[in-house]
Amino acid sequence: MTALAEAIARSFAAGEPDRPALSPLRALGRRQLTGYEVLAQSVATTAPAASMVLLPVTMLTHETLLAGLVTIIAATVFITVIAWCVSQFTRRLAASGGLYTFVFQGLGTRAALTTGVAMLVKYLGSGALTLYHGGQALIALCAQLGVEVRGPGAALVYLGVAAAILAALVRGVRFAAVAILAVEICSLMFIVGLMLVSGASDQVALIPPDADGHGLLPVILTALFALAGFESATFFGPEARRPMVTVTRTVLATPVICGALFVFAGWAAWSGRADNLANAYLHGSSTGVSPVVVVALNLGLSCSWLASAMASSNAASRLLYSMGVERVLPRALAHVHRGWRTPHLALVAAVAAIATAAPVFTVVDGAAAEAKVGLRVALLIAYVLVALATVRFLGRIGELTAAARLAGRLGAASGLVTLAYIVGFNALDGGGGGLAAAAAAGTGALAWQWYLGRARPRSLAAVGVFDSPESADVLPGAGVFAVNARGAVALVGTDRPGRVGH
Repeated sequence: MTALAEAIARSFAAGEPDRPALSPLRALGRRQLTGYEVLAQSVATTAPAASMVLLPVTMLTHETLLAGLVTIIAATVFITVIAWCVSQFTRRLAASGGLYTFVFQGLGTRAALTTGVAMLVKYLGSGALTLYHGGQALIALCAQLGVEVRGPGAALVYLGVAAAILAALVRGVRFAAVAILAVEICSLMFIVGLMLVSGASDQVALIPPDADGHGLLPVILTALFALAGFESATFFGPEARRPMVTVTRTVLATPVICGALFVFAGWAAWSGRADNLANAYLHGSSTGVSPVVVVALNLGLSCSWLASAMASSNAASRLLYSMGVERVLPRALAHVHRGWRTPHLALVAAVAAIATAAPVFTVVDGAAAEAKVGLRVALLIAYVLVALATVRFLGRIGELTAAARLAGRLGAASGLVTLAYIVGFNALDGGGGGLAAAAAAGTGALAWQWYLGRARPRSLAAVGVFDSPESADVLPGAGVFAVNARGAVALVGTDRPGRVGH
């Protein structure tokens, strides 16, 4: 008898369990996103079209052309190493908590809460910044068309865009993914085309470089902002059709795709092919750039920024939803729309926070710059923890290889060095964003754990929820179901000797 025939015969003899095994994340609507839709979410979070403009502008204004190009390459290698570490988790489990859940699997509750704080700061902050920049690009576009938007009008722009983002995200995860993909592809095609056909300009970067002597710091910050976001795909594992394959491929492919685009943008700055683009971004049509190019550039930038704001809001909502399921945050965040299967209350909370913060950058001088530093610091803390968690997790399950050990240690060490560089030079320059973000991640997690330990101790035992096989996913008789540590029926192994499920 073949293995298939034996399994079929065993399925007819197997009895049904007293309680069916159900995934704790089943309300989201499992197995609906294709690989392209997951990739759209991941790539859009990095705002590739906008980043391809910001990188050359940063390199030109700080006169770090060759050094800037090398920095972009080094940042791409670093992010790729971290992505490889993350892929060790995505090959084995799917979780709407993303890195927050993965770090728990390797380092425990306190490190997971630290990662959760860091990722909430990163995604809500990135969403606010990209909404702010997208609104600024729309306002600049209106100015080019002869319409001045100031004061209350600017606030209405942000609120109107936030409302449109919320409507698209609540409508459905697939609808949002398709919208994000279409917007980002159009923006990318324009930016790449402009770089390819443009020549050098006689007048570039009228804004002088900073006098602090740390010209590489802005390039590092911009490169990290541009490359970060690949991990947003991990929040959609339960909703992907083939999560172990699709999310893993996306996590590994996004840094390569975006890194290649950003290296090309750095080369364009070094070779002079980004001169007209930089002039159009910095000075509009005052340096002789065609007004049509300026209008098209602002349109492309606004689309890219707003697609990133939408993707960041989407990712943040899944993290809030996961924490709501665990009751680490209020249970209301785990509510899902019955028809569209989206965590609508978590989406409302995320978009409201982003829409409230975005206008602040227009009225508080220097707030955007300090926020950018703080977001990179929060992101690096999460990356260091997930690199360390990879080694501990694989060692615990007996699958640690020499390559995984090297990648984990290299990723953690590189992240710590970069973190110290950013925080140190930011402090020397009189900024406090780096130190504030580091303190918030550490003390915030400790305070959060202390509160939960006293107010909701059972929630600490529920941290680390991930998508688990349901009874309907397993051929009857092929698996063994039992009550797990959380009191839920779950697949714990197979009925065949020597084969145990993870």
